[in-house]
Amino acid sequence: MTGPLSAPLVVEFPFTRSLGPVQSAFLTGLRERTVLGVRTTDGRILVPPVEYDPVTAGELGDLAEVAPTGTVTTWAWNPAPRRGQPLTTPFAWVLVRLDGADTALLHALDAPGPGAVRTGIRVRIRWAAERTGAITDIACFEPYDSTPPEGGARDHGGVFPDPVTGIVTPARLDYTYTPGRAQTAHLRALAGRRTVGERCPDCRKVCVPPRGACPTCGVATAEQVEVGPRGTVTTYCVVNIKARGLDIEVPYVYAHIALDGADLALHARIGGIPWDRVRMGLRVEPVWTDTGRPPDHYRPTGEPDAEYDTYKELL
Repeated sequence: MTGPLSAPLVVEFPFTRSLGPVQSAFLTGLRERTVLGVRTTDGRILVPPVEYDPVTAGELGDLAEVAPTGTVTTWAWNPAPRRGQPLTTPFAWVLVRLDGADTALLHALDAPGPGAVRTGIRVRIRWAAERTGAITDIACFEPYDSTPPEGGARDHGGVFPDPVTGIVTPARLDYTYTPGRAQTAHLRALAGRRTVGERCPDCRKVCVPPRGACPTCGVATAEQVEVGPRGTVTTYCVVNIKARGLDIEVPYVYAHIALDGADLALHARIGGIPWDRVRMGLRVEPVWTDTGRPPDHYRPTGEPDAEYDTYKELL
């Protein structure tokens, strides 16, 4: 096969955060179909609220209720909604200054087309049918033919039953990864249970995995060199936190391993030995699987430990 490899990749994890009194009141209020802002020391109402004054940096906590109606201050049309966005049909991203507020809130506007959106139009909140205490409790905004009500924000103590104290936000990144010429050769060699690096034409160091250029000299590399399969543990760490979706019992060890013939240590898991017996200088070998991927882990070879002087430059 010729040409670089390419594959879709997904990085996904849940982001968990606790809430202070201001954010807790704001999200709990959304659950109750109430929008709360916070009053600054100069009397402005910030929506969404923040915990510290952006001018004086003083702590804020004076909550005020604003209207669920407002005015679009600026907008951008989204013709092709992506996964996880508020609406599945084309919509406008809008900044809405809610009546009684002095700042604008970013959200989606459900409109039939870009011709129906303009700065200054009046809108109102469309609440989600099921609300849990999150910004998604506002399903979107929708056009609303009205005039701004008289009066400003109303004081609100922010007291609700069963307040929201924390949120979990899923973070996800979908992208296509193309490793390039050097790493493509490296990955194809791994499919044949071989480890291939590249030698720098200047310093003669062998980089594994190869990067297409020497990290020391910055010059392009092209000469392929097969290394290993055995190597030496240079440094390591003990992992005591179980990763989601990873079927490995804790504690376990990840280590930097200098493969024989390589001048750059690679990162891999150590198995086949109790975690508290892993040590610097331990000689290891790869344990391959049938997936065509890198080794599942490295295990001890039974050889005597390597002398420190043989790998000290690779720490």
